Amino acid sequence: MKSCWKKRELTFLILYALLFYIIIIRRSLQISHDYSHKVFGLRPGWVPDQLNDVSDAQWRNFRGNLHILTVVFGIFAFVANMLRAYCQLKAKGMAVVWLLISLIYLAYLHGACIIFVLSIASANFLLVKIFARTKYFSSALWTFNLFFLIYNRINEGYSFSTFGQHWAYLDNFRGTFRWHICFNFVILRMISFGYDYHWAHQGSHFDQKKHIQRCHICKAGKACYLHLQERSVQNDKFSFSIYLCYLVYAPLYIAGPIISFNAFASQLDMPQNNYSVRDVSWYGLRWLFSLFLMELMTHLFYYNAFAISGLWKQLSPMDVFIIGYGVLNFMWLKFFLMWRYFRLWSLICGIEAPENMPRCINNCYNLESFWKNWHASFNKWLVRYMYIPLGGSQRKLLNIWVIFTFVAIWHDLEWKLLSWAWLTCLFFVPEMILKSLANAFQAESAFGEFIFRELSAVAGAVTITCLMVANLVGYVIGPSGINWFISQFLQKEGLPILGGMFITFYVGTKVNHMTYPSIGSLVRVY
Repeated sequence: MKSCWKKRELTFLILYALLFYIIIIRRSLQISHDYSHKVFGLRPGWVPDQLNDVSDAQWRNFRGNLHILTVVFGIFAFVANMLRAYCQLKAKGMAVVWLLISLIYLAYLHGACIIFVLSIASANFLLVKIFARTKYFSSALWTFNLFFLIYNRINEGYSFSTFGQHWAYLDNFRGTFRWHICFNFVILRMISFGYDYHWAHQGSHFDQKKHIQRCHICKAGKACYLHLQERSVQNDKFSFSIYLCYLVYAPLYIAGPIISFNAFASQLDMPQNNYSVRDVSWYGLRWLFSLFLMELMTHLFYYNAFAISGLWKQLSPMDVFIIGYGVLNFMWLKFFLMWRYFRLWSLICGIEAPENMPRCINNCYNLESFWKNWHASFNKWLVRYMYIPLGGSQRKLLNIWVIFTFVAIWHDLEWKLLSWAWLTCLFFVPEMILKSLANAFQAESAFGEFIFRELSAVAGAVTITCLMVANLVGYVIGPSGINWFISQFLQKEGLPILGGMFITFYVGTKVNHMTYPSIGSLVRVY
């Protein structure tokens, strides 16, 4: 009887979800058609009678240069792999090979501005070597890197003329890509190198034997990313050439994924063996299919164009919700494609970086699981180099404010990003309280399990609603639109939409609970 009821409930929930997506798709097609002459960033596309939304600068540049990137990385991979195979090169030899290849790549990207990259990187290397064994190490490392993170942005990458008029001619050779944008990733790598070197001299607390017993990858004689990251490399791997190679490694230089120094240096010595040639080929084919889906999405739905055109004030609350939901899905697929593309080339070259989007955005129903699966390599970096050094779970409520503020500043110096970060922190607090209460709750009857499941679904719906609001503020309406947003959704027309949103997210959470029981509980994700 219980099983029969669950099947009926699941059938009803799935039918509701299908109806929701039919409504979303139909309305998205309608508003995209009706406002196509008003939104910015639409260009002729390859789908008949449809314009293509290329309003997002990141996606436009990536898509427009995809063929060039593919040829360039194909040549880089061929040269590096041939030299490794025929010359029997290990870490130091491959560091020199990739350093030369990557410096050619950077010279094209940044022109004379490569001088800034190498100068700051060299200064950081000296700082780490001088302070690594002192009690001032963390303060010195963070002060240095935060200073350049902020100062680079304020000065938009500096001008050579500020160092004297005899250097001004170099401003004519600044390359094709702004160096200070890519340098945000370099800063993460400089901090990773510093801490990995610092911890190597303190002794590792990583229980390798215990980990191998628990990890199915390591049991099979391979090495998982956690093992590579936590296991300190030999002291000779912390050389200047390997350090520079790590900072500017071409396949991951522009956008990541972010990899720790330990993991990179280990694979430079011994190439990854977790992905066979067949696995890498299948990975590439799946990427091509995802690219096709993105092309269909940008030709049929102009979500991002609505967001940057500011037309959301002319839309109904229902349409604002659809645009906000669509922008989130567009952003997820955009970053999914970009990060997987660069990770694919890194795999071909023998370096396995963490997967940045291991789970679909629509399969995350609490903030903690969302942030573990959105830019996951950055999350791993934040946990290892910020969260744990700040005190870990003992100071969790305080740590999230520090970490999300850093994340906002790392992305850009904008108030809307700080607003997004602080709203996310505010929404994290009730989730943490609910989790701690639920951990103490033990369901001892069928009714107790039912109550627990329903409360978990309600909590998931609240979390997703909060996540939607935070991202609408951060990426669509901005902090200046908060008052408008509240007034629209708390009026007669907006309240039913708000209620419908909540019910839909409740249904989505319940479907996840019932179809993925291993990850279904809100309180057992972490």
